[in-house]
Amino acid sequence: MKRLMTSVAALAMLASGASAQTAAAPSNLDTLSSMKTTGVTDFTVVEQTGDFADGIKKNLERIKMPPGFKIGLYAVVPDARHMAVGPQGVVTFVGTRKSEVWSVTDRNKDRVADEVKNFAPSLTKAIPNGPCFSPDGFLYIAEQNRVLVYPAAEFFYESPDVVAVNVIPQGELIPAEEESYNHTARVCKVGPDGKLYISLGQPFNVRPPEKAELYDQVGIGGMIRVNTDGTGREVVARGIRNSVGHDFHPTTGELWFTDNQVDGMGDDIPPGEINRMSATGLNFGHPWYGGGSVRTNEYAGQEVPVEVTMPVVETVAHAADLGMMFYSGNMFPAKYKNAIFSAQHGSWNATTPVGARVMVSYVAEDGTATSEPFAEGWIDENGEYLGRPVDVAQLRDGSILVSDDLAGAIYRIWYEGQ
Repeated sequence: MKRLMTSVAALAMLASGASAQTAAAPSNLDTLSSMKTTGVTDFTVVEQTGDFADGIKKNLERIKMPPGFKIGLYAVVPDARHMAVGPQGVVTFVGTRKSEVWSVTDRNKDRVADEVKNFAPSLTKAIPNGPCFSPDGFLYIAEQNRVLVYPAAEFFYESPDVVAVNVIPQGELIPAEEESYNHTARVCKVGPDGKLYISLGQPFNVRPPEKAELYDQVGIGGMIRVNTDGTGREVVARGIRNSVGHDFHPTTGELWFTDNQVDGMGDDIPPGEINRMSATGLNFGHPWYGGGSVRTNEYAGQEVPVEVTMPVVETVAHAADLGMMFYSGNMFPAKYKNAIFSAQHGSWNATTPVGARVMVSYVAEDGTATSEPFAEGWIDENGEYLGRPVDVAQLRDGSILVSDDLAGAIYRIWYEGQ
């Protein structure tokens, strides 16, 4: 705790000149960076019982999984997107594509949340989709066009005022003129190298040629990494259409990520992707490829000017693969160790609905992988979505959480044996 508080103080000193950096950000950020109160006292608390929760539980009776697995409602969380489970197991932070980040607490450790309330309510947030933790307990949240760090958030989230400091100030994650309503749900992860990796989806269905130079320079349509204080920015991958999920292999340390592929090419093409970044500087093919080896219509007649790294796994077209994680727990059977659990959100661009399930991909020693459904049933017999999974995260007991932004819920999946 002493080291943690020393780090908090150091970050506050870093932010002592924040006024010049954060002119475009809400003034409350300067106040919180200086460890002063904002005067905000009210939380929004989400009801966890009643007809709405009962309806979600009823829908979960439809979900099919391998023998021995169970699923239940963990929490009602409006617009639930990507999740970050606190290293101490105290609280899970949940991002949204709107303006809230939710803190989800299971106080009595019965593996069902007792309280859901908004986090840091004095701060105005814009698409705070991507929370992630450093191993030593610093919470980072990637928004549409900034990244903040909340030191010791897991311990001080009970107060409406929590220390918040710029990592990448407002308007500096991407050029302000490139802000878009489309493909701007960011995700982040701290890598084995201690650096912060952030995906930057490009906003078009297929990137136009006139954006190529800027996007390659900034890292839009790619992946960037920075030191945890925001310095040392570099583009580590390009040719990515819109990645909204990545994680590091527990053994090799390599970054793997999902990618959403091009719409409007038909029901059966192009495939979605799970990719492996075996080195920095790789190009994964967009905009010349729409997904896998399928060329885009817009670039079909052109010679591909870069060496392309093809996906390790090709998934069902338009299933919209989003959040993913490597399983490192001990609750599930041994075959799931170091396997990828990923969420298929389902797409608007398919005649017959697809996706809306959790997939598992088994990674071989040679880096290849095979994928199969793990939990499915969120599409009913009428072709109607009952839920749309977004992200997968692991609790300390080895069970996993699945977020759903349609139902506004988080589910818990655990293993009880045959």
